[in-house]
Amino acid sequence: MPLEKILQLCGHQVRTASNGDAGLELARSFQPEIVLCDIGLPEGMNGYDVAKAMRADEAFATVYLVAVTGYGQDEDRQSAQAVGFDYHLTKPVGKEDLLEVIGKMPRF
Repeated sequence: MPLEKILQLCGHQVRTASNGDAGLELARSFQPEIVLCDIGLPEGMNGYDVAKAMRADEAFATVYLVAVTGYGQDEDRQSAQAVGFDYHLTKPVGKEDLLEVIGKMPRF
């Protein structure tokens, strides 16, 4: 089941974007509490670029940023953390994994 559907069934409001630029624009208008971002994105920005841009923008200071990717080696996790991701999930991501990450979110 797609992550979007899992989140919706759990009562969360969900927005999706097809690339990094669109994701940043959408996040600016939506102001999410959590962002799930793939590392390998089409058309320009990759997930690392998105994370860097979000961490450089005060509007996203409290966003919980989660890498959702097929890259799961220790060096991949370290790279994700270095650019500002709070958590790293390796695909495939199941409902239990997703809910565990959401449960670890800090509450502001």
